Amino acid sequence: MAAEMALIKPISNFTRTSPKFITSTRKSFSIVKMATQSTASTTKSGKPKKAIKETLLAPRFYTTDFDEMETLFNTEMNKNLNEAEFEALLQEFKTDYNQTHFVRNKEFKEAADKLQGPLRQIFVEFLERSCTAEFSGFLLYKELGRRLKKTNPVVAEIFSLMSRDEARHAGFLNKGLSDFNLALDLGFLTKARQYTFFKPKFIFYATYLSEKIGYWRYITIYRHLKTNPEYQVYPIFKYFENWCQDENRHGDFFSALMKAQPQFLNDWKAKLWSRFFCLSVYVTMYLNDCQRTAFYEGIGLNTKEFDMHVIIETNRTAARIFPAVLDVENPEFKRKLDRMVQINEKLLAIGETEESSLVKNLKRIPHVAALANELLAAYLMPPIDSGSVDLAEFEPQVVY
Repeated sequence: MAAEMALIKPISNFTRTSPKFITSTRKSFSIVKMATQSTASTTKSGKPKKAIKETLLAPRFYTTDFDEMETLFNTEMNKNLNEAEFEALLQEFKTDYNQTHFVRNKEFKEAADKLQGPLRQIFVEFLERSCTAEFSGFLLYKELGRRLKKTNPVVAEIFSLMSRDEARHAGFLNKGLSDFNLALDLGFLTKARQYTFFKPKFIFYATYLSEKIGYWRYITIYRHLKTNPEYQVYPIFKYFENWCQDENRHGDFFSALMKAQPQFLNDWKAKLWSRFFCLSVYVTMYLNDCQRTAFYEGIGLNTKEFDMHVIIETNRTAARIFPAVLDVENPEFKRKLDRMVQINEKLLAIGETEESSLVKNLKRIPHVAALANELLAAYLMPPIDSGSVDLAEFEPQVVY
């Protein structure tokens, strides 16, 4: 099975296809805005804006109960807070290893001009989605840094420094969009995007997984392209080795936060929630990526093999802190993912028809039920008991 092969096959041996190139002329510059409906408008100067349709699988913006966060990190109320560990993490973030890393050169525009048709569009979408996800992290971390200043200055400063990292990433990605004569309107995003509310413990689970899966995605792509430079179609990937260490450090910080809140890790409810968020993150990535195989083929990767490699490594990492994780190395888990992909493709096909909304919704019902059934079956697969707040202490700060 592909899940097993991802463990034993070198990443450089993933099934590959050749990217396509063409020299294009400079096009008009556009401002990209996110919206709940796909509409077109113009800037005051008459330049076009492109609205992006928001879907269930689109990157989301999150908010939380900031009052509860202040209580959780009140050093007088929570004696589990390891102040020495947080001080050490703070010094790590203050070092700012990537302060001078994100410096562009002329390669970016030259490479963008060579990308043609569908591959060019899929790269634009990759930059848009990645920029949105990084900017979402920036907003959440910035607000947490502001709200926790009085309660716990050390944790607050770490959040502020993580928001610095996320802003740097988002800005770098947005600069990449300029190579394609586009720009994401981040100010519009801040005001217009809907926010999803998560309780603090859910923020911990979800964000820890998001940072760690981001690490494994970036380092895997970097290693693959280092071994196969003929697929280095855009220079942003050359920055992924250092970039992914930001993601890893952020994940380590959330690991420390969860260790300081053992009630989020040491009971049966924690096991259920850990499995739920693992499933949510893994399925979302798999379905998203399987809609965008052209992107991965364009850089010489087999989408499903790449995703299973990332899922398995992320799951092994999460097992160091989560009390239970999914058995993603069971071949049945991947079979369920593939069935979800097939169901999702049918749902997408219904959405693209010219039928009325009522007819579309009626046709979706059996497929939504089938998808829910596959999700539940994957969740109920025998899990792997794992994790310990003691084991988490051995998680390295830098992983290669």
